[in-house]
Amino acid sequence: MILNFSLSAISLDDPAVGLGAIVVLGIGAQWLAWRMRLPSILFLLFTGISAGPVYGWVDPDALLGKLLLPAVSLSVGLVLFEGGLGLRLADLHGAGSVVRNLVTVGSLVTWAITALAAHFIVAMHWPLSILLGAVLVVTGPTVIGPLLRHIRPIGKVGPILRWEGTVIDPIGALLAVLVFHAIEAGGLRGAAPGVALEVLKTVGIGGAIGLAAAYILVFVLRRFWVPDYLQNPVSLMMVIAAFVTSNVLQPDSGLFTAVIMGVVLANQRDVQIRHIVEFKENLSVLLVSSLFIVLAARLKWEHLLKVSWRSLGFLAVIILVGRPLCVWISSIGSGLTHRERTFLAWMGPRGIVAASVASVFALRLPRDRFPDADLLVSLTFLVIIGTVIVYALSAGALAKKLGLARSGAAGFLVAGAGPLARAIGKTLHDNGFEVLLVDTNKDNIRRARDEGTPTYLASVLSERVFQRIALTGIGRLLALTPSDEVNALATVQYSRAFGRSEVYQLAPAGQPGSRAEAVATDLRGRLLFDPPLPAAELSPRILAGGSIRAVRLSEGFGYGEFRIHFQDKAVVLLVTDAGGTIAVATGDLSGQARPGQTLFCLMSVDAPAMPAVEIAETGVVEVADPAKIGAAGA
Repeated sequence: MILNFSLSAISLDDPAVGLGAIVVLGIGAQWLAWRMRLPSILFLLFTGISAGPVYGWVDPDALLGKLLLPAVSLSVGLVLFEGGLGLRLADLHGAGSVVRNLVTVGSLVTWAITALAAHFIVAMHWPLSILLGAVLVVTGPTVIGPLLRHIRPIGKVGPILRWEGTVIDPIGALLAVLVFHAIEAGGLRGAAPGVALEVLKTVGIGGAIGLAAAYILVFVLRRFWVPDYLQNPVSLMMVIAAFVTSNVLQPDSGLFTAVIMGVVLANQRDVQIRHIVEFKENLSVLLVSSLFIVLAARLKWEHLLKVSWRSLGFLAVIILVGRPLCVWISSIGSGLTHRERTFLAWMGPRGIVAASVASVFALRLPRDRFPDADLLVSLTFLVIIGTVIVYALSAGALAKKLGLARSGAAGFLVAGAGPLARAIGKTLHDNGFEVLLVDTNKDNIRRARDEGTPTYLASVLSERVFQRIALTGIGRLLALTPSDEVNALATVQYSRAFGRSEVYQLAPAGQPGSRAEAVATDLRGRLLFDPPLPAAELSPRILAGGSIRAVRLSEGFGYGEFRIHFQDKAVVLLVTDAGGTIAVATGDLSGQARPGQTLFCLMSVDAPAMPAVEIAETGVVEVADPAKIGAAGA
């Protein structure tokens, strides 16, 4: 039987096709952004617009109907909960006042400037202008998080932006809801007592439910009443139950509940929640990807056509006046440097909460009283798209220029400070790369420090080290301790920060696949060096007087010739190219090493000298002086 297949058989009206398209487009945009090393938000926005108003592939309103807005609201709640799990009070040391001011005084400044700009530049009626100002107060972890992952800022600015984005979302949403209810009631005058009461009810009910849900979950997990395989589903159930209960008791308070629950769980010490955090991070990526596709696809051509020069002027005021003024007022007397304040002033993207709140209000406003209600959606999405584009394309370069970020994952965390680790660490440091050696052995740390290599006396597995790394430009782990178990645990721990592709460890003792192996294969990082050798074979080479030397490959002296000449007397550690990019040697380099690259190798003391042939004939370029790095005092 012949199976005929045609694309025409796939109906875009089929709910299964529509839901599948949202997930495929969202995750596909995330992957494409990662491959191109660009902020994912840009790809998500343009993919959603292409799938919606441009090509008509996805119609969220027809696909989800009445479930659309509740699904968006619940998804935003889960994203805020995940954001709350990343907010540690310790990160606020020296910057807590800035966050407090940004979400209070700063919010009022942003609200006022946005409302004034909407009225005087775009000519919106005062009630809608004030409502739009409240909607655009929020930033949100849905946009801040991806941008920070891309920029990788150092110092205080990263934690400040994460705290602001997560905390201000429920505050801004609450503010917008209160303004909307005042407009519905017939005006803003005389609404102050009612607004104050609603604020107290939202904070009280939302906060109480968030605290209660967090402590109930901790109580249950601490007593092991839930098996491991159910802990993630149960935590998800608790978040959803708390969110819905809070909204039932006090409308629109669920976002505040989700944030409080996440923050409480992140800062308690009774139970380990790392697996819950990892699960929520994965879920958050899926939700953020889908939400951006859904909300961008809901745009209509008439919304896009409403953009004018006045609208662009409105956007310019928000970026060039509103955000800088908000930051400068909020950071008075804070101790932040001029560079930190400048970077914060250039980071105020809007995201999911603004889009969803504006969409809801535009549908509920009576057209007879507010004929320009659609302008609310148009301007909101203009601000979302405009701020995301401006900040995504410029904030990274600004952070590097200000010295608040380093390029990519250039730096190395080295677990251990023994002879081999010191030799590699000094080589990296002397060649201009960020490096930090971590060890519990005071003598090892002292010797590394005497050689001029940055060090930290602690266990690489401690939470203190993990939190310190988050504030630096380090993005790769080299696990070089003599213990296979410690190396494996370190790669497991840091894979959640650096990614599995950037955690490396020495080859464990024993042959791969044999019973002599100390650590299971699935618990390891990528095996270091070419050839991959265990610590028991590498350290004696350093102690016997071995050295790290640099060999540059050329057309006449390629990797094949290198291996034939040195045989087993050279272990390739690192590979750099002419542009200064450095890579860690893993496995067999024969198919990857290219002319023009420089190999940093651990040479045995009895390694042969370079071939005594004229450079012009052999293509041998240069070899570094064989200084015995790290051997002294070993």
